[in-house]
Amino acid sequence: MIHVFIGTKPEYVKIAPLLQRMDAQGVRYRLIDSGQHAELAATFRREFGLREPDHQLGRGRDAATIPEALLWLCSVAVYLWSPARLRRRVFGGASGVCVVHGDTPTTLLSTLLAKRSGLAVAHVEAGLRTYRWLHPFPEEIVRVLVGRMSDVLFAPGPHAANNLRITGVKGRVVEQPANTLIESVRGILGEEPQVGGVSDDRAAVIVTMHRVENLHLRKRREALADLLCEIAETGPVSWLLHGPTERIIEGELRDRLERGGVNLVPHAPHREFLNMIMRARFVITDGGSIQEECAMLGVPALLWRDRTDRPEGIGENVVLSHYDPSIIKAFLEDPQRYRRDCVIDQVNPTEQILDVLDEWR
Repeated sequence: MIHVFIGTKPEYVKIAPLLQRMDAQGVRYRLIDSGQHAELAATFRREFGLREPDHQLGRGRDAATIPEALLWLCSVAVYLWSPARLRRRVFGGASGVCVVHGDTPTTLLSTLLAKRSGLAVAHVEAGLRTYRWLHPFPEEIVRVLVGRMSDVLFAPGPHAANNLRITGVKGRVVEQPANTLIESVRGILGEEPQVGGVSDDRAAVIVTMHRVENLHLRKRREALADLLCEIAETGPVSWLLHGPTERIIEGELRDRLERGGVNLVPHAPHREFLNMIMRARFVITDGGSIQEECAMLGVPALLWRDRTDRPEGIGENVVLSHYDPSIIKAFLEDPQRYRRDCVIDQVNPTEQILDVLDEWR
């Protein structure tokens, strides 16, 4: 039996093509939702036409704050005490392989639960590294731990595959032609999306920020707020707020942003969000998946991070800020010089994943 254990927005976006492929081919699988982003997950299942999970952990609502995340962790971790109960309730009493994704707390917990139940683990989007424990945190730690426990590691490209070989993981490394995200983007925008050229100067700058090292460091939060107020003097700025981000900026910082003309908007469905990126003057983000999407679409992007674990777009249309005022200023002087043509390769990494998982069907 193939078990798929996910629970966050990026996991649903990137695993959706695999679930859709299995549904189309009539492959039996068990879908388990960790409950980390319970409310958001429901909206993404509807958006991608995915069925309801066979089992859902957690408390039925998003873990958007640190106390809520700790409560969610405790509610899930109790399953580790009894392997027999865990295997029966979570995995339906079936053996096989558990597909996990990425580098979130769900990734680590699902791996621990699967190993505790005696299942093999297949890690999708394995091998991304910055080689800095705290950048990003806790993602880098999660990747290392899950990589050491996984039986099969699907690396999205030669860079990630080489990282796995260097670190000497024991599992089988499968080098993929691209991240599964490419199939999600293609599925939403069509096989040949019309992107390219210079954006209208009146278009909005699209902003996202959600990483721990940005959210919980006041200096970085306020530096971004000051920058956005400055940009808003020259044109529209829309900051799409993740749940944790919205809670962090409440109060004086939110008032400052609104007075500065920054448009604070709720998180959008993925289709709508991609269309916003396509129309954007440029993007400011600390999201790895958004970095990849901007790289595919050729949209200028300023990465609000010190390091990135992904090579996509770097040196082309994506600029890593390092929080350095001189780099930021140089980018803002002429963002359109970074605009590139849209390139979405016609590859199907989920087909390769399903071929490898065939022995566990």
